[in-house]
Amino acid sequence: MSVAKHYVIAADLGTTSTKTLVIDRGGRVVASHSIEYPLHTPRPDIAEQDPLEICEAVIRGIGEVIRKAGISSHEVLCVSFSSAMHSLIAVDREGQPLTPCITWADNRSISYTGRLKTDGKGHEIYLRTGTPIHPMSPLTKLMWMKDHQPDVFQQAYKFIGIKEFVFARLFARYVIDYSLASATGMFHLRNLDWDREALEIAGITADRLSEPVPTTYCLEGLQPDTAARMGLAPDTPFVVGASDGVLANLGAGAFEEGIYSVTIGTSGAVRGVVREPLTDPRGRLFCYALKEDFWVIGGPINNGGIMFRWVRDQLATLEAEEGRRKGMDPYDYLTQLAEEVPAGSGGLLFLPLMLGERAPYWNANARGVFFGLSMFHEKKHMIRSVLEGVVYRIHSVVQALEEIGGNTKEIRASGGFARSPFWRQVMADVLGTPVTVPDSIESSGLGAAQLGLLALGEVGDFSGVHDWVKANHRHEVNPANHELYRELTEIYLRVYKQLAGEFDAISAFQHKYVE
Repeated sequence: MSVAKHYVIAADLGTTSTKTLVIDRGGRVVASHSIEYPLHTPRPDIAEQDPLEICEAVIRGIGEVIRKAGISSHEVLCVSFSSAMHSLIAVDREGQPLTPCITWADNRSISYTGRLKTDGKGHEIYLRTGTPIHPMSPLTKLMWMKDHQPDVFQQAYKFIGIKEFVFARLFARYVIDYSLASATGMFHLRNLDWDREALEIAGITADRLSEPVPTTYCLEGLQPDTAARMGLAPDTPFVVGASDGVLANLGAGAFEEGIYSVTIGTSGAVRGVVREPLTDPRGRLFCYALKEDFWVIGGPINNGGIMFRWVRDQLATLEAEEGRRKGMDPYDYLTQLAEEVPAGSGGLLFLPLMLGERAPYWNANARGVFFGLSMFHEKKHMIRSVLEGVVYRIHSVVQALEEIGGNTKEIRASGGFARSPFWRQVMADVLGTPVTVPDSIESSGLGAAQLGLLALGEVGDFSGVHDWVKANHRHEVNPANHELYRELTEIYLRVYKQLAGEFDAISAFQHKYVE
């Protein structure tokens, strides 16, 4: 007697961890498991990871989450994937990595970004590909690698991203979904194929990249020993899935006019949905594919939850340890301290630009700044100002997105920050828009699961997502705090503009003297 297949495994490959989820047909998260790994930043402009470590996290994570859920391999319908964007790995003919995984946060190709913007080719490439010209882009990473690692560049058989690396290890196939391909800076949005001029600028041909496939494309044929490690049957379908960004909108149910999704994990983004490719004449926003009638526009920020981690590890180590002694999560304890401070942090502003910045300025030379610091301020003011500063960055992107996609009616919150009622309320007050939180904040994983069901013909469209997404919390705007934050965001924007040239100077100094 055959066993009914009730569950989808969602594998979400993030920048600092891979999360695996078991999700049933009703959209309920039955079990989850997370495996962390480091982001190596030996210099301010380097941000790399070990691709083998991430691949192992995927294999081990799937096995662990199936064990946690207490389900059998024969109850799994499919495994569907979500992944961070913009990574680049050079591999040889045997699929062995010749480089680390160069992440979206790596800024070594900044001079090539400037070159593309100066000669005018960059904007035309952006209008065709939807990827803003920035060091995050694999296009500029390849330009840099060709000049600075010529031996590796010539030796490489393929240039791939982290999800492609995992699939190549599992299935010996090089495929990239349209969603991640549209985040490379080398993929023509309307033709759904590699862009000839972008490849020429990168110095490669299409055969050195993966084959573009729809996000619903399936791979099958796991090796029995790998399948056993994962707790799966060898014939379990693997749906290639999409990027974490577009899936976050799907999983949050944010695909109606005026409803924007805000995700803050390690980084962050604001996104809305359009029905055909749409780019910004000023080049501030991205446009990435999900399906032929489902495109996500928006803007990412580099410095999201990773700023809170920096606070925990560098600014408030004693306080974090005190929280642990009290049996609390260190982040929860630090948030309690921040809540003791009134809105606005006593006039202390933090520009959370430590990893450079993307939307809407696309300035890889930007650096972090505390502004307004006085003897009055305590550490708890600094903690709150960091959390507020991340939301100021979100506010800048929302302003740009409203110019293209219309006014905001509601924000759907997802990602790690959505666990914090305090941080969510700060967002509502800064943006002046209600913030709702779905009952599950695992929006990318839920989106991957829904895409998996669509790929296997279990559902006909995405309408079922509305049944999956139920708002657990709604944060209304505090009018007094909103007026205060309006004044502070204006100061924040002026400070950024006045420092723009000095960011270039201090970045040049760091490149010169910081080993």
